[in-house]
Amino acid sequence: MKVNALHSWKVTIAEAYEIQRSLAPMVIRNGTPNVPRFIAGTDISHPNSRGMARGAVIVLRFPELVLAAETVVEEEVDFPYVPGLLSFRETPLILTAFHKLKLTPDIIIADAQGIAHPRRLGMASHLGLLLDIPTIGCAKSILCGSHSDLSEEPGAQAPIVDRGEVIGAALRTKQNTKPVYISIGHRVSLKAAIHLVMACCKGYRLPEPTRLAHMAAGKLASPSTTR
Repeated sequence: MKVNALHSWKVTIAEAYEIQRSLAPMVIRNGTPNVPRFIAGTDISHPNSRGMARGAVIVLRFPELVLAAETVVEEEVDFPYVPGLLSFRETPLILTAFHKLKLTPDIIIADAQGIAHPRRLGMASHLGLLLDIPTIGCAKSILCGSHSDLSEEPGAQAPIVDRGEVIGAALRTKQNTKPVYISIGHRVSLKAAIHLVMACCKGYRLPEPTRLAHMAAGKLASPSTTR
């Protein structure tokens, strides 16, 4: 798969902040993708004691949600852990996995933030710009902003607001479980992102593409090195 060379990965923390600020205006915050045939999910494991982590890309055929392709790679992670800069720590590994993929997905759901990020460029948005593919952020925790309470039934949602701007939505995907946090990644509207995430859920909290990517990234690692 072609990757847009938008910047170097050998950067300082200060340079990473500036890259995020410069790329954020390039994110396209609208779009209703055609019904996808292939939906990818991404995730990585926590690095082990040697700094090695596993990244996975799972591609499912939609709407059947059956496996179409899978790549799992292992590399050293050398960018430090800095909240808000996880894209610089995790994206190179995910890109390596995409390089090995035999087909191109129509849309990507990343276990990451999209624009629901202090500088409006989380990993889902970063990945969308790099690959020029519609992306959705579907995170397990909130990074910035806040939302009102939402009811317990699947499909319940509440907007996430930060500094007066709606940057995403808390979405209940399973009865009586914590919500996931949906945000625009690139080239998709928030409404379309929520619809696709719900369409990819099969009775679990996480949508199938990221749930299976999480399992694939961690299945070769010990419990202490996976998330």
